[in-house]
Amino acid sequence: MKTKIVILAAGKGTRMGSELPKALVPLKGRPMIIHLIESVISSGVDDLPIVVVSPDNKEIIGRTLADYDCDYAIQEQQLGSGHAVACARNKISADTDNVMVLYCDHPFVTASSIKKFGEFITEAVTIMPTELGNYDDWHQNFFHWGRIVRDNNKEVEKITEFKDASPEEIKITEVNPGFMCFNNKWLWNNIDFLNNNNGSKEYYLTALVEMAFKQKYKIGTINIEPHEAMGINSKEELAIAEGLVS
Repeated sequence: MKTKIVILAAGKGTRMGSELPKALVPLKGRPMIIHLIESVISSGVDDLPIVVVSPDNKEIIGRTLADYDCDYAIQEQQLGSGHAVACARNKISADTDNVMVLYCDHPFVTASSIKKFGEFITEAVTIMPTELGNYDDWHQNFFHWGRIVRDNNKEVEKITEFKDASPEEIKITEVNPGFMCFNNKWLWNNIDFLNNNNGSKEYYLTALVEMAFKQKYKIGTINIEPHEAMGINSKEELAIAEGLVS
């Protein structure tokens, strides 16, 4: 099984109140992306992960990751997660089985989960959701995340981003951290069909889940604990995350 890992790291740190790119905002004194990269390396899944950066942050992220073996793809414009992954297309060979997508602002995902994810046989797409039960206490960090929508047979039907969610969907407590693993061939056969008809006017990678469901594929799931799924997108979320780091 050959799996390529793509780490999305083109975002700015504006909402974090930082002049640094989001990937480099420190968590317990170390850039968030370092926590993630070390888990990726420890997993043994991919010895040359692809980091998607912007023209503005390529140099500083490259310097920060100088001690690690990484390849880089540039996202010239911030047009969403689907567009970011498409920017890495030319870096991924045809003999690849799976393409795993991770995010630089999710520093807690473990090497063992990455390994399990990378070895999963995926016909179209597999996701790694987390079930919260509620949005109380530190679970408030997840409130603005996409919701996992299931059909009457409890199969994953789609992921609805928070901005596009109905009042009923907002009540769902199973959310999407963003970790996704695609069958390589299926991904490139379908990614160009993404559109930006949504609240953010972005090309959502998550829209591929509904696309696969409509093509009669079963969406694979590997559930993880909320702590491991946690992302950091604001100063408040960073403060909560700092309190959770052992």
